[in-house]
Amino acid sequence: MDGSSRIGSAWKGLLPVGVATGMALVIGGGLDVVHHRQRATKTEHAAKPAAKSEQTTSRFVVGVREAGTALLVRDFRGADVGLPVAAPRGTRFRHVSAVKSGSFIVSSSTARQVTFQRLKVDANGRPTALQPLPKATISGVSTAYSDQAANPDGDRIAYVTYRGTASRVDVVSARTGARKSWITKGPAHVNSLSWAGDTLAFVWSPLRDVNGKVTEARHQVRTLDTTVPSGDLKVSKPVLNLPKGATKAVLTRDGRTIIAGVAQRGQVTLQAFAVGTRKPTKVIARQKSVRPKVRLHVLRLDTDHTGRHLLAALTDGRLYADGTALTAPDLTDAAW
Repeated sequence: MDGSSRIGSAWKGLLPVGVATGMALVIGGGLDVVHHRQRATKTEHAAKPAAKSEQTTSRFVVGVREAGTALLVRDFRGADVGLPVAAPRGTRFRHVSAVKSGSFIVSSSTARQVTFQRLKVDANGRPTALQPLPKATISGVSTAYSDQAANPDGDRIAYVTYRGTASRVDVVSARTGARKSWITKGPAHVNSLSWAGDTLAFVWSPLRDVNGKVTEARHQVRTLDTTVPSGDLKVSKPVLNLPKGATKAVLTRDGRTIIAGVAQRGQVTLQAFAVGTRKPTKVIARQKSVRPKVRLHVLRLDTDHTGRHLLAALTDGRLYADGTALTAPDLTDAAW
């Protein structure tokens, strides 16, 4: 997410069968949308007892305060919970990812190094500990175009650093510090990271110079098998060329569906695409800007720790959660 990013909107609708039992996105408290597969009704009904036993999404959002000086926990009413958590001395917070057991993986950076911490919050949302992950360290520059994704267990962290306009994707073990790296030789942005098992998905955007102005030429979802050795990021595979107006997308946990945020004619549409056919399958939700003069587009898409809920950051600076519109101009990244 770039430095001017603001937390935007959340959505609700049901993702395809196989992603998780009763999997749903969140659209500000809207009703669940039925599965588009023919077997959906039977599957959903049979799965309800299991779904009740699953850990539900948090009632709290953990965000990175602008300038990276602190972490804030905020409830869905917009009130801060507990005291801000200061960044480690000499660093600034960059990104936050929700993982299981009510904890969050947080990245912080110095000029040429990225380190990671685990933030724990209690049942009331109050921060209880910020524990360093001393073995999980990456050498590299975190920029406005860097991105992060932790797998659901929080034991593998993917992070993007840059050397000029060339990007590098690192996957590091939170426990052992074991690391693999894949590098782009040409100028490109790599972001919108998401996990599906051992597969890391990302949006690849090669750069071009037009009359002295560097722009992203196109946006393509690619997948990387993180079990292969370190090397060139060209070993990743193209999955979907995003349509015009879409720059961010995530892969669902079963690896079958891509959800992309498409901005067109003053509104954002969350559109599902089948990985196998690369064709659109379902419109999850649509949202118009509350600030007509702001060009609406998606800044970031992220899933929660369950993979059942999706947070979409929009340029009009809103956050919708369980029917409540949160204003968060002070946050540059957030997770729940």
